[in-house]
Amino acid sequence: MIIFFTSVALLVAGYFVYGAVVDRIFEPDETRPTPAVTHTDGVDFVEMKEWKIYLVQLLNIAGLGPIFGPILGALYGPSALLWIVFGTIFGGAVHDYFSGMLSIRSEGKSIPDVVGYNLGYFFKQFMRVLSVVLLLLVGVVFVLGPAKLLTNMTGISVPILVGIIFAYYFVATILPIDKIIGKVYPIFGAVLIFMAAGLIIALIAKGYHFFPEKTLANINPQKLPLWPLMFITIACGAISGFHATQSPLMARCLPNEKMGRKVFYGAMVGEGIIALVWATLGLSFYQNVEGLNAALAIGGPAYVVNEISTTLLGGFGGLLAVVGVIILPISSGDTAFRSARLIIADMLNFDQKPHLKRLMICVPLFIVGFLITKSNFGVIWRYFGWANQTLAAVVLWSAAAYLIKLGKFHWIASVPATFMTAVTVTYLAYAKIGFGLDIQISTYIGIVAAVVAVIAFFVAFRKRVSTEEAESITA
Repeated sequence: MIIFFTSVALLVAGYFVYGAVVDRIFEPDETRPTPAVTHTDGVDFVEMKEWKIYLVQLLNIAGLGPIFGPILGALYGPSALLWIVFGTIFGGAVHDYFSGMLSIRSEGKSIPDVVGYNLGYFFKQFMRVLSVVLLLLVGVVFVLGPAKLLTNMTGISVPILVGIIFAYYFVATILPIDKIIGKVYPIFGAVLIFMAAGLIIALIAKGYHFFPEKTLANINPQKLPLWPLMFITIACGAISGFHATQSPLMARCLPNEKMGRKVFYGAMVGEGIIALVWATLGLSFYQNVEGLNAALAIGGPAYVVNEISTTLLGGFGGLLAVVGVIILPISSGDTAFRSARLIIADMLNFDQKPHLKRLMICVPLFIVGFLITKSNFGVIWRYFGWANQTLAAVVLWSAAAYLIKLGKFHWIASVPATFMTAVTVTYLAYAKIGFGLDIQISTYIGIVAAVVAVIAFFVAFRKRVSTEEAESITA
């Protein structure tokens, strides 16, 4: 129990200490008009209250991420807690903060344009493709998962339920952000927090022993390597590139730059705490990773969520489980498609105030999404994991480039960017969806790639500085 509450305390302290450092380095300006003020359109650029933006941001970046990921990551043992805590403070929260604040400084643009401003044309186009693909994968994953669970509960066929969920997505994607998302999602965000708090209190009240297996060794029952798989498996609870596609949604609604730390850095810390809860439940409820692995073999993370919730909280817990594994992913799926619409709109320079122009993007987008649902779910999920963390690495490099150009302390972004580069390249070299190489060789490739990325970063910066100095002398 002490380990859990110490971990929570570290996350809270990270927000107040390191979050303040990051905020001071960025230097938000409360007198600077935000895009919500300068680009108000009643659709995507809509001023909202700070507490409401925080809860919507939390729900947008969360969904099933801080639940399923930590449950699967718990198979590696208590080391998962270290990744959640330090990954959140020094990686995920920094990533989310800059993806939101740089969007504000870029007139509310989507993340590919933000990256393009800082890393150049190639990365802008790369991010456009990667972001839209990632968002389609997220949207599809968060259609198929709830649809299959609802089929088990109701007997209604999966295709019919997929159609119903897609119909809701379509409506939520084209309506103004304050009509559904701004009104209903703060409630679901509060439910997510309540669910996590209630379960950990019940775990204590029922006398469960916290973390019976107190070791930092890899105790994965399937003998899977901790590096780099745990850092891919636990994404949304530590660092996730998907968040970078969501932060601009709320960047368009923030009335004051000073709110950025609470909304962006703070929401990620909140998600980190929720991830801690579910990793702790996975490690403590079953008392060992073999028990957790056996439960996962029966019905995956959704089964684990249902069993833990109903056992600890009874019938009410079952209701929370339904909210957790059905409503929450749907609430992230629709914002995924909304983000995809906005990225495509920015790319085509389509004004999104007219209904017709929103439909011109949404109709083909949802047709493609529906076609992807016909693919193998397991394959979709594996590609999602790699694409997700690759996007996170690129966004962190973009933040580092922004800081170094202004002569600010770039290491807060470039260090986690280097780490995530090593993670994603190692995973691509090792995983079956990549090259299927030996883990040791894959690790060497990942380290070399990270070193090359660092060298390229500094070389590119020095060339840019030299060019700018030459132009200033010529002028």
